[in-house]
Amino acid sequence: MIYSSLKTSQEFNLNIMSLPSSPQFQNYIDAFRIGKMGTYFWNSAFVSVFTVIFTILFGFFTAYILARFKFPFRNAIYFMFLTGMLIPIHGLLIPIFTEFKALGLLDKRITLIFPYVAFNLSMAVFLFENFIKSVPIDIEEAACIDGSSSTNTVLRIVMPLCLPVISTSVILFFLGAWNEFPFALVLLKSPALHTLPIGLTNFNGQYTANYTQMMAAMVIVVLPVLLVYLAFSKKVMQGMTAGAVKG
Repeated sequence: MIYSSLKTSQEFNLNIMSLPSSPQFQNYIDAFRIGKMGTYFWNSAFVSVFTVIFTILFGFFTAYILARFKFPFRNAIYFMFLTGMLIPIHGLLIPIFTEFKALGLLDKRITLIFPYVAFNLSMAVFLFENFIKSVPIDIEEAACIDGSSSTNTVLRIVMPLCLPVISTSVILFFLGAWNEFPFALVLLKSPALHTLPIGLTNFNGQYTANYTQMMAAMVIVVLPVLLVYLAFSKKVMQGMTAGAVKG
């Protein structure tokens, strides 16, 4: 994909597997200038970043309440979140489209954030709840004795201890929002709001496709995700196993 993005269309058509005779970056320039990859990149970044922020915040505080407090229907609420991981999310595409149309939420910059957060919340609660249970409650009690408020204890003591699972959540939820296609296709109509997966379809016409520009666009899409994953891959494994083993 990378070396094909550095070839001309003629070189690609003559021999798909050959290396470029003279590497050039015109395909990347055209991908940004003609293919509007800069706009799609910004849209994907906006949606992905806010999806991660809201999912982690809602997931953490919900999981903390479920892990630390006993109240009526606590188990039923937790079971409801776990059940959410079993639902095929794309089976809800038509109902969500109908609901968003009735609420006037279609084709807005924040449209995709709502379903993305909702679908990721079950996994977030599951990961955080298991991890918080593994954190000794004695730490919070000691902080309370020292005069720390409940809010301060949660934000400055418990949340920093959850950094491994937070790192895992950032990667998982960012990848999901960055690569999601069906909801972005159905819920957004304006080209100015399209995300990168939708933008890639612009390089494939009805009868022909500009493969070299498409390869350049795919590199633009994949490279940030690949770098983030390689940088935090160890955190993924650490966070997924954290809380699974009780001391």
